[in-house]
Amino acid sequence: MDPRETVNSASDTTRFHCTGCGRCCTGHHVPLTLGEAQQWVDDGGQVIVLVEAFLANGIGLPAEQQDHARRRSCAVPCGDTEAYVAITFAAFNPGPCRNLDAELRCMIYERRPLVCRIYPMEINPHIPLRPQAKDCPPEAWEDGEVLIHRERVLDPTLMELIERSRQADRDDIRNKTLICQRLGIDTSALKGNGFTAYLPDTSALHQAMGDTAADTQAALAEWILHVEDGELAGKLGSAGARVTGTSAGHYSFIGF
Repeated sequence: MDPRETVNSASDTTRFHCTGCGRCCTGHHVPLTLGEAQQWVDDGGQVIVLVEAFLANGIGLPAEQQDHARRRSCAVPCGDTEAYVAITFAAFNPGPCRNLDAELRCMIYERRPLVCRIYPMEINPHIPLRPQAKDCPPEAWEDGEVLIHRERVLDPTLMELIERSRQADRDDIRNKTLICQRLGIDTSALKGNGFTAYLPDTSALHQAMGDTAADTQAALAEWILHVEDGELAGKLGSAGARVTGTSAGHYSFIGF
């Protein structure tokens, strides 16, 4: 897929202008690069960790997504096989973002995360931009700059930001895996079946980030797959994966 292409319909022309409503800054966990996560923690914010994985034999991974998914994941031991874990560090925002002021303006606008700069575009090339899936009011889509025309992103600066975000996913994944290990995070959901979600202690996360930066070549430890569907768990077990259907208590399973 041409990096400028999206999976939107060829007949779509999508326009957007920000109305300043603040809805995208409220109740959304914002994916961060590793550097952004470090800055978020340094500023006193909390990070949520979301994990999904697929097996080396492709279980849990649609064929058309294989290239994108493998490039942003890390191969780790999982029982008698390998799992590829994809880890998202996100700003934990159960309510308004901590950087949103009383007038719904961003107080860190000049250094806001890449995902905020890219919004409302999607980072994953296999997810179409659907205005109805966004919280923006209808008038946000009625005029403004053309984002997409005939499956292509028109703004080269926007496309460069999207590519930077995708590349950071690839560059950061091994260190994010090591950080998780140091925090005792070792259980993932199966891609397409859910996520495991962790809220690590901020001080512990800060320490794990520093320890990982000082030793990026540590060995990768074994991971476990959390699957509650018995038939699917049996399929994964037959493929050699280590599987559990019960949370150990330090994470939540968010099933689809």
